[in-house]
Amino acid sequence: MFSQLRIHIEKIVPLSDDEFEHISSFFTYKKFKKHQFLIQEGELVNNNYFVLKGLLKLVYTDDTAKEHIVGFAMEDWWETDFQAFYKQTNASMSLECVEDTEVLCLSLEDYRKLCTSFPKLEHFFLEKAYLGFISAQQRIISSMTVGIKERYEQLVKKYPSLIQRVPKSLIAAYLGVSRETLSRIS
Repeated sequence: MFSQLRIHIEKIVPLSDDEFEHISSFFTYKKFKKHQFLIQEGELVNNNYFVLKGLLKLVYTDDTAKEHIVGFAMEDWWETDFQAFYKQTNASMSLECVEDTEVLCLSLEDYRKLCTSFPKLEHFFLEKAYLGFISAQQRIISSMTVGIKERYEQLVKKYPSLIQRVPKSLIAAYLGVSRETLSRIS
């Protein structure tokens, strides 16, 4: 299981066996069942999660109880309520399993220790953050400038395996449209 994390990190920074052995000691392995929550709105966020197997959805629920899917996370992706994690505040979103899921958990304290003791890992996390910011900006621009059909086609093109694994109702919530609208365009 930890070999998957090593391969993931080494896409950005090389590691010696000793370095990785030490790094992996900061992570905790956990399994969750479909529909189980890793984070619930209103609770303290203790971990950032690296997905080994399975699929998660990050959900914001508005004042009318409508769920908005902020994002999905599948294998080799990181997910948490980043604001709550880094600021150590209560979650404004929930993180729920769409499938049975296995993750590696990293606490904020351990994240900071790793970044201090391994500048390579700090560089790794910085690169991951840049990629996340780029993706978020692209999604925002797309939602402001492109119709729903084209946004759906972009999603299918960028993440074809995600479309196969996620029910249409969740894809619709992610795109901000009704299930019926999505059925008409897909």
